[in-house]
Amino acid sequence: QVELVESGGGLVQAGDSLRLSCAASGLTVSRYAMGWFRQAPGKEREFVAVVMYSGRTTYYGDSVKGRFTISRDNAKNTVYLQMNSLKPEDTAVYYCAAGSYGLRYPRSSEYTYWGQGTQVTVSS
Repeated sequence: QVELVESGGGLVQAGDSLRLSCAASGLTVSRYAMGWFRQAPGKEREFVAVVMYSGRTTYYGDSVKGRFTISRDNAKNTVYLQMNSLKPEDTAVYYCAAGSYGLRYPRSSEYTYWGQGTQVTVSS
């Protein structure tokens, strides 16, 4: 049984940093594209970042480029999202997701497995 468990969310001030973790069980993160999405109240789920199968290729949503960094620790079977220079508009529930080879990474529908999400709130 596959399980993705996010952690690390919380309440921070604008300009602060947070690191989210996604611990996987039942799958090997190095064999999947591992992505982060977020969803704010009343908005659609938004692509944030993905690390592809090789671990060397990453992609980011335009709104987080230069501020967020996705990484993967194969030994811990965990994916991270380092978030710097946080803004109030980054407030959302952040979800970890896993998808198979060949997926079109910005599309949430292409991912097979999802975590339950972790809340990030950035105050101004």
